[in-house]
Amino acid sequence: MPRINKTVVLALLIATSSVFLLFQLYYYKQYMSKLGTRSGGKAVQTGGDAHWQVVKRFLGLVTKYNLPVFLIDTATLGLLPSDITQPRDNQAEEPLCRFFCTHREFTTFALVAKLWKYDASLAQAAAERGLELLEVRGKDPRLVGLDDLSGTEIPLHFLFRRNGHAVHVVVFYERSGNYMWHGPLRLKLSMDRKFVSFRKLDFGRHAGAYDRPELVMASVDGLDVQIPKNISHFLSEHAQAHFLECRYKEARAFYQLHPDDTSPEAMDFRMKAKSLLHLAAQTLADLGVPFWLSSGTCLGWFRQCNVIPYSKDVDLGIWVKDYRPDIIQTFQRAGLPLKHKFGKVEDSLELSFQGLDVKLDIFFFYEEGDIVWNGGTQAKSGKKFKYVFPKFNLCWTELVELKVRVPCETLDYVEANYGPNWNIPVKTWDWKTSPSNVKENGVWPVREWDEVIQVY
Repeated sequence: MPRINKTVVLALLIATSSVFLLFQLYYYKQYMSKLGTRSGGKAVQTGGDAHWQVVKRFLGLVTKYNLPVFLIDTATLGLLPSDITQPRDNQAEEPLCRFFCTHREFTTFALVAKLWKYDASLAQAAAERGLELLEVRGKDPRLVGLDDLSGTEIPLHFLFRRNGHAVHVVVFYERSGNYMWHGPLRLKLSMDRKFVSFRKLDFGRHAGAYDRPELVMASVDGLDVQIPKNISHFLSEHAQAHFLECRYKEARAFYQLHPDDTSPEAMDFRMKAKSLLHLAAQTLADLGVPFWLSSGTCLGWFRQCNVIPYSKDVDLGIWVKDYRPDIIQTFQRAGLPLKHKFGKVEDSLELSFQGLDVKLDIFFFYEEGDIVWNGGTQAKSGKKFKYVFPKFNLCWTELVELKVRVPCETLDYVEANYGPNWNIPVKTWDWKTSPSNVKENGVWPVREWDEVIQVY
């Protein structure tokens, strides 16, 4: 058997190693080309890293302009750990883009309007950082009164874009001193509708209302940002933030046909009704019980953006599933004695409390198939009545300087209760026969009257 030349073997090993090294270098080059190419001496990132770079550029811009933005991106907030605000070990390595680099091409921040001053040079400064800016303005609903429907144009949204990635800034405005509001994102025909896929944005499909969040500083993917301290509460708010503006134009038309009652008696009632509504809202908030404007109070908001002076009461709706046994005692401790209690939790529950010359009626609603209903009881006969409504969702709005809920499908709700002529004032009203949706619902057994008919 011939002997193998050691020199030949060594040469073959070197050649094999060289080929292997060349293959490694080739695949490494291909891998790096996917991460980015060189442009002007700097790496141009793609994918998640590119998105992180856009957020970093944006934060550098707002720092220069002292814009106190805070993170409201639902996808990013949902990924943050509970201890995100705790001090971090500076030596510890963190993924470059663990939270900002979600499956989406945008990240959302918010800016409280009163904490910054608009600067026209913002667009130029953004361009210098390679960020294209789109500003969306809209009318300020806080300035839209019944005598002035023009309003004033205010910044509502900013969109900063680079290489297909975007930062969306939602401008929050203070409403009535007790909640934050942002406007809808409406693009004019002259605007670039391809700037970002607006249907994918978390904020802007409609106006929204939020409590003022308490903010804390956190390090997210190595970037210092402010975030809501109670992330779960903010995300819960976002899921139910849809806001409906009062229909000022229609209210003005209504008052042209039916002049408002500005008598001392009417003004006194409205003042007391406002006070009662604020007290009821605070009491139910303390209990953690959501409610909405119902019956005549809802009609007043929808039709004339105000309380109807001849209604003589305040009407609220509550889902019966949200009933709490201590609701009566809590209202009485708040200074509102129980006037009557009709029905029971399982059927037709209704509570009434006496305010200062104004009654508060709370109707509990039951879900049944494709409808919802609340009940009524005639004290002297024990007759039961049922008021049927189509199913609805709840939206926020504002009435008498208070953030309150109303059925989102308000027209359907109002028409169910008051019929197609709801826009015509009716000062004589019989709760047993006048509503369009009232139905007789039997009679309470006499043996149950002590429980289901309590009048004080």
